[in-house]
Amino acid sequence: MNIQDIKNMTASERIQTMEAIWDSLIYENKDIETPAWHEEIIENRKKRIKSGNAQFISLSDLKTKYNKSILKMSIF
Repeated sequence: MNIQDIKNMTASERIQTMEAIWDSLIYENKDIETPAWHEEIIENRKKRIKSGNAQFISLSDLKTKYNKSILKMSIF
């Protein structure tokens, strides 16, 4: 499979493919380590929450923000 094959897929097919890949990684490769930078991000977020400097948004706002960012990136 190459990028052109992926571009020719419907959005639904791409999502199904991503889910299949993700499932294969989660359930078949239990020895995959989380990158150190993930831990750093989590620790920084915990510190912001504890200090009262964290900002939270609603799920609706998150979806809107995400959809706008996807439109800007528009890979396909």
